Amino acid sequence: MEVTMFLPLLLLICSGSTVQLQTESDNDIILQERQTESQGREPANASDHQQTCDIHAVLREMSALLAEQRVEIRHLQRENEAQASKLRELELQKTQLDNLNQQVQAQAGDLTTIKARTNVTENQVQALRREAAVKQVAFSASLLASGSGTVGPFNTHTPLVFRHVVTNIGNAYSPNTGFFIAPVRGAYHFEFYIGAHGHASHASGAVLVKNGQHIFIAYEHQPSHYGSSANGVTLLLEVGDVVFLRLWANTRMFDNENHHSTFSGHLLFTM
Repeated sequence: MEVTMFLPLLLLICSGSTVQLQTESDNDIILQERQTESQGREPANASDHQQTCDIHAVLREMSALLAEQRVEIRHLQRENEAQASKLRELELQKTQLDNLNQQVQAQAGDLTTIKARTNVTENQVQALRREAAVKQVAFSASLLASGSGTVGPFNTHTPLVFRHVVTNIGNAYSPNTGFFIAPVRGAYHFEFYIGAHGHASHASGAVLVKNGQHIFIAYEHQPSHYGSSANGVTLLLEVGDVVFLRLWANTRMFDNENHHSTFSGHLLFTM
């Protein structure tokens, strides 16, 4: 009975020892494998450590460069903002300058217009002055420059020259030729008087002539003592028309210090 019980116990102990030995053997094998793996990994871990250090160095350099670039970017941004501000200021100045140029051009145009108007006004003023000066036309003259005497008779109609000039506004009458020359187109009025000193054979007569055309005549035949005759006319004259008096053929005309024989004319108005 005791042998029977001891035998299973012995088998159990032997079995436990075998298991323990197997376990220890397995543990030794695992430890050896780990040591082998550790020995095999040591160079790889060193290489990985070196690579990690290099990456960190590169990252630090990149971080430093990135920081510098950020600073430079901020600096460039400030410069760009300053340049943009200057550009806006320049654009504003350009706009103001363009506006000033437009104003100057407009003022120059206004000045040109004013000058043109001024020139027109000056021309008009000068024309008005000339017209006013031309409108001032009037003359009056008697036959003899001095003394007493008779002109004529002549066989043909003879131009008369009234040499004693009393008035000659505008100088349209010539005391050298006896001609009145119209300075402007217009209406003129003329009057003439003839002194007739009595004579049985010769009357006194004169005719007003326009450009060679006989217009009006004044005629008086006084056999004795003194007589006179007169006439007048209003004529439309063009510039350059000539008006004068002719002594009628075979007549004579008397004058003295009292100025009996006269020739007068003046401009009524221009046309």
